[in-house]
Amino acid sequence: MIPPRFDYLRPGTVREAVDALAADEDAKALAGGQSLVPLLRFRLAAPTTVVDLGGVSGLRGVHDEGESLLIGAMTSHYEVIRDPLVREHCGLLAMAARTVADPAVRHRGTLGGALAHADPAGDLPAVALALDAEFLLTGPDGERSVAAAEFFVDYLTTAMEPGEVLTGVRFPKYGGWSFHYEKFSRTAQAWAITGVAAAVRPDGGGIAEARIGLTNMGPVPVRARAAEEACRGVPAQAGAVHDAAERADEGTDPPSDLNAQADYRRHLSRVLTARALLAAAT
Repeated sequence: MIPPRFDYLRPGTVREAVDALAADEDAKALAGGQSLVPLLRFRLAAPTTVVDLGGVSGLRGVHDEGESLLIGAMTSHYEVIRDPLVREHCGLLAMAARTVADPAVRHRGTLGGALAHADPAGDLPAVALALDAEFLLTGPDGERSVAAAEFFVDYLTTAMEPGEVLTGVRFPKYGGWSFHYEKFSRTAQAWAITGVAAAVRPDGGGIAEARIGLTNMGPVPVRARAAEEACRGVPAQAGAVHDAAERADEGTDPPSDLNAQADYRRHLSRVLTARALLAAAT
């Protein structure tokens, strides 16, 4: 289909982008375009103005801040995957980014665009939640930061206010941790029916601490906190880990759709959590 008519702006600074978005309540920001463009073509979105962030300087790249990494919102998935700092200090993010769609999308799509789109079936929101990422926003009233636990509000809805631009995402460094992202989908390159982002801090032959984010188990990404608590201090052995993973779906509200029913997603979340934890811990 042909998208509806809209005005197109390509600002050069964050302030210009904020002003453009604030001036039109029906404006939409365009990052990599891998989520917005399909919505436009199917007329599921009809902005009067599209503000292209591709020309805004300073929104790309990975920066070492000592205790954390600051990743510009316009950094592509491909750049995240390849960056040595991300791979060393935030391996779960690099691992999950490798599963996003196909190579064309990974080269064009951006970290900020994927997170701001806030699709609970997307791979990266669960990672940001599991790793306690911090979202940096600039709007008409200045700059502010929002924790990942507060950023995802509802289906395709975030805590971003009208006129705000996501400029970067800060990830704490996880030295000494190991990671695994386990994803189940009907076909290669498809959205996850369910996915599990797991980070484990090993201790001897056991799990000292774990962080678990669930994909497509509710209207927003979900922390499997009951499973996190259950696997604290258990040996990194199949039986103990599977027992802890049986609590992965507690507190979730998975959807039922053409791909899977809610009870099947609950089952998948337990199975995939066990797999992800074992892969990370051993």
